[in-house]
Amino acid sequence: MSHSILSIFKTRKGLWFSALALTVSMVGPASAQEREILNSSYDIARELFAEYNELFSEHWQEKTGETVNIQQSHAGSSKQARAILQGLGADVVTYNQVTDVNILAERGNLIPDDWASRLPNNSSPYYSTMAFLVREGNPKNIENWDDLVREDVELIMPNPKTSGNGRYTYLAALGYAQDEFGDNQEKIDAFLSDLLGQVKVFDSGGRGATTTFVERGLGDVLLTFESEVNNIPELNPGQNFEVVVPKVSFLAEFPVTWIDRNIEKKGTEELAKAYLEYLYSEEAQRMLTGFNYRVHNETVKAEVADKFPEVKLMPIQDIAGSWKNAMETHFASGGKLDQLQRQR
Repeated sequence: MSHSILSIFKTRKGLWFSALALTVSMVGPASAQEREILNSSYDIARELFAEYNELFSEHWQEKTGETVNIQQSHAGSSKQARAILQGLGADVVTYNQVTDVNILAERGNLIPDDWASRLPNNSSPYYSTMAFLVREGNPKNIENWDDLVREDVELIMPNPKTSGNGRYTYLAALGYAQDEFGDNQEKIDAFLSDLLGQVKVFDSGGRGATTTFVERGLGDVLLTFESEVNNIPELNPGQNFEVVVPKVSFLAEFPVTWIDRNIEKKGTEELAKAYLEYLYSEEAQRMLTGFNYRVHNETVKAEVADKFPEVKLMPIQDIAGSWKNAMETHFASGGKLDQLQRQR
């Protein structure tokens, strides 16, 4: 079984990527002088982990004298989780949705059920929310969620069926509707149905949605992570994109864990755990804010307080009760998402 593994050759100052077809059964141990681990990550985290890998590698070499080769695999987080269930030998996962980690315990018995308690903040070293990217001058005058359902506005977003990013966007819209309409389920459903009806392209993952909006020039508004919409203008200064952060949105946690069964088999337990634990260091937390993620470290939070606007961040418990209920009620086959789309 082969999988596409992303090898990273430069940092974000000049990123080069190469998709290499690697056969899992053929990936042998690294040399005695070099250790190797594989990080299975979500679609839009390529640049983030290109830089973090260099930061951690320097830290690890100073601490142990060893060099480390960190391989990356990127796709929609749900697709990544399925690949691990099918045999991708990832040492760690750095995902953008809890359910895509839970499935590794529930279906694969690859990690324990209490994996989220093994690292601080529910094993989420950083977090974000959902925001909008609009074109120069904000020609459609997009300010909040209610502007997205106008008939003259075309949306681009990841597909909630295949992307944690897409599910977060759907839940953020649901949270806004609940905050706006209270217990009026008819108005909540109508808003969500109208919003889904304005989506011109449902891409399979967050990076595909960005490509559709930025490179293909489709749509008036890109719906994705706040971190992504802030990164895009920095990487595309000539297009003068503008960022809109709604006042109410979803608390998007980014869970991480080591894959117990794989690291025991490969003998990478110490390295894999250190790779994730270092994400909580002040140096790494500061680097994460450079990619426009919100962090927990109080010192770093104070340094970048003016960078992140105040938002009412609604956790999954407030919107859907739990992730289990959200998946069963909204995203399962025949669930609320399918029902709302059939109404269009």
